[in-house]
Formats: sequence, structure tokens, C-alpha cells
Amino acid sequence: MSATAQAASAAGWTDKRRSWWILSAVLPMLPLASVALWLATGMTWTLWITLLCVYGLFPLLDQLLGEDENNPPEELVSRIEEDRWYRRLTFLALPGVYLTFLAGAWLAATADLTFMGYLGLALSVGWTGAAGINAAHEMGHKKSKLEIVLAWLALAPSGYGHFRVEHTYGHHRDVATPEDPASSRLGESYYRFMTREIPGAFRRAWALETARLARSGHGPWHPANENLQAWALTVLLWGVVVIWLGTAVLPLLLIQAAFAYSLLSAANYVEHYGLVRERRADGGYERVRPEHSWNSNRIVSNLMLYQLERHSDHHAWPARRYQSLRHFPEAPQLPTGYFGMFLVAMVPPLWRRMMDARALAHAGWDLDRVNLADGEAERVRRRFAGRLAGT
Repeated sequence: MSATAQAASAAGWTDKRRSWWILSAVLPMLPLASVALWLATGMTWTLWITLLCVYGLFPLLDQLLGEDENNPPEELVSRIEEDRWYRRLTFLALPGVYLTFLAGAWLAATADLTFMGYLGLALSVGWTGAAGINAAHEMGHKKSKLEIVLAWLALAPSGYGHFRVEHTYGHHRDVATPEDPASSRLGESYYRFMTREIPGAFRRAWALETARLARSGHGPWHPANENLQAWALTVLLWGVVVIWLGTAVLPLLLIQAAFAYSLLSAANYVEHYGLVRERRADGGYERVRPEHSWNSNRIVSNLMLYQLERHSDHHAWPARRYQSLRHFPEAPQLPTGYFGMFLVAMVPPLWRRMMDARALAHAGWDLDRVNLADGEAERVRRRFAGRLAGT
């Protein structure tokens, strides 16, 4: 396209999804519908509405409404990123997270719920905690002190306050390498990945802050430790809730945090499965490119997740805001959106059947160009005999 044609195209461009982005901000409040329906009917199944949507309705809508590969004109990106409408939508997620967290805690502590009702409520509140982590992911990458503080607050209900340090300075540095606990390996199940990723995230966040503080002559327990500051917010929030509602709320607090952790792990599992960066001659890794993250252009789930699924652009250019993230044809594409992929990840044989060949094809069927789980090489060679390079 000529420069003149590009300018004309940019001049007439509008974000057709501008109003729809509000779905990302209101999604954390989905469990409030369950709370309201239970108060109105007393029916246990209403407390599972959030999970039915996440694992049923949303994947179906993703399939029905398809993909959108369109990118905003590059000439307009600076203007789009300065538009405060988009930024306010990330801020708006915060009251939704807290309102839902507090309403769920109140119902758990004061209502006569069955075991299944309590579990459904706790998992729904955990979904909201994961949505808070997603909002924190968008804000925590920015230089604005306000957005960083709001990211800490969004992480407090789930107790995952170390995420900003670990993700921003650890995962983005090590992504798509064997050294990264948050990059899943080919042949590694979602459940095996969680046992490596969750403790690995804690350790890396602590190591990063310890190293940063040491450069200033401080020990890791210094008040400037960002992990300690973020965890203190969780202790304060949970403490206030326990004082308000009593110890009966503790099971909900623990279950919702665990489920939020598992959902973050599901996202990390999906985003980099089997992908690896090549080593340079000096022993380091090549720079992160769109090819090192799985991408999805599904309309519905992107609108609900601040376009997290355009993950390839996010990793290649981390400071870019969600509304201007781009599709790259060279990036590997997921067969559906995150909600559907989370469901598939729960069934490891189905996941491997769907994703192993895709990951290997992206690597040119070369086992040396995939992030391979320990002990999986022989299984992969047997399954893909005749297609792998050198066989």
C-alpha cells in the first residue's frame, strides 16, 4: 500500500470495538449475578453461573463469532494510546474486583450454603481474583506510579502481589527459555506445570527484589521490598475481612486464592507451550519476537481480557497498551481463545493431541527448536516418527 493510501486509510479508521472494551472492566463482577440470584431463589446452581460462563458460554461465543485480525493503523497508535477512555477501563476493573470479593466473602460467612454452593461461590470469587491479576498485568507494565499502585491493589484479593515483579522483570526476561518457570514445555501437562510455575514464581520474585535491594545496600527484608509491600496489602485486606465476618470466611479466602493462582497458571501454560528462543553465540538468547508466544484473535475473549490473547505483540513490545496490540501472521496461532484452551488444558491427552503437532510444525519439526519437557523426547519421537527433522 502506498504512503498516500496508508494515510487515507488511517484518516478514516475508527475502533469499532471501542464501546465493547468495557466487557473487560465489568467481567470481574460476573459473580455478583450469582449472589443476587441465590439471594432471590436460594438455588445452589446459581452460584456456579460464573464457571458455566467461563467454561461453556464464552468458549462457544468465541467459536461462533470468530476472529478479527485487523490492526490499528500504526500512524494512529500514539493517539490511541493517549486516549484516556481505554485507560479508565482498566481502572474500572478495580472496584468490580473489590465489590465482588467483599460480596462473596459476606455471603460465604453469613448464608447457610450447601458444600456445593460454598464451593461454587469460592471458585467464582477466585475467577474475579484472576480477572484482577489480568487487570494488574495491563497496568503493572506501565511507568505511571498510579497504575503501578492500582496493580498492587488489584492483586491483593488473590494474594498474588509478587506478580508485578516476577512477571515484569522475570518472565519477560526469561520467556520461552528452559530457565523460565512460567513458560510451559512441550509434553508437560498443565498439572505438572503448575507444580513448577507457582513456587518458581515466588522464588524468582524474591530473588529479583533481593538483587535489586542489594544494589542499594539493603537486605531483602527492607521495607522497600515491593513483594513485602504487595503481600502486606493482602494481609491487611484479609485481616479486615476476617475481623468483619469472622473465621468462617477463611476457607473462601484460601479457595479463591488457590483458584486464581491456577487460572494464572492456565494462562501461562497456554501462552508459551513448547516455544523456545535460540541461543546466541555469546550464550545469551535472541531477543523476544512475536514467534515466541502463542496468539489468538478470538473476538469475545479478547474483549473480556484486555486483549491479553494478542500475547505475541505484548511480549515483543511490553509497554504497548492493550487497545493497540497487533496481530502478526508469523506468530503461532491457538485453535481457539483462552477460555476454550483452559478447558482443553485440563485434559492432558486432548491437549497434547491438539497442541504438540502445532508446536513442532512451528519449530520446523526440529526437536532442538522446542522447549521440551524432561523425559518427553522418546515419546515425541515415537509419535511423530517420519515427520521430525532427521527421521
